[in-house]
Amino acid sequence: MTTRPLTRYDRSMLRLMNDRRSRPLYATAARRRLAVAAHVLLTAATGGLMTYSFLAEGQPVWALVVIAALLLPWMIATGAINAATRGLLELRERALDERQSAERARVRARAHQAMTLLLAATAASLLTAGAVDGHAPTAYAAPVLIAVLVVHWLMPLWVAGLTAQDEPEEA
Repeated sequence: MTTRPLTRYDRSMLRLMNDRRSRPLYATAARRRLAVAAHVLLTAATGGLMTYSFLAEGQPVWALVVIAALLLPWMIATGAINAATRGLLELRERALDERQSAERARVRARAHQAMTLLLAATAASLLTAGAVDGHAPTAYAAPVLIAVLVVHWLMPLWVAGLTAQDEPEEA
């Protein structure tokens, strides 16, 4: 931790992120991978439904209802990943020790590398689709850019969840 004192917010977030009641959700590497996979799938489903709402003719109210229903399991999966990493990405820097700060930097570096590859693949896909069609797929450009932005925002969380180590057994 840094020399700056923790605020009341920092202490409450530290308590929340270190609460062991949800430990069964992420106790093993397989469960953490499952939580990340569920989070990715729920994010993709929500993004797909939002894209459908954006591109569909008429008023697809059912898509918004399904998005609202997917929000609770998405939040639970987010909480499980945050708890598995003990708030590695949610806590302020002053609430982390040196090991956690170094781990945060490693996670962000890996996420940056993954995002670079994803952005390159997305750009290549859009350029290829435009070359095949003879024009750029403008109707899909905004949803694709929003999807990439969402993945950019969530990639550190997914990387942290996938690279989190098992906690030592209590004696």
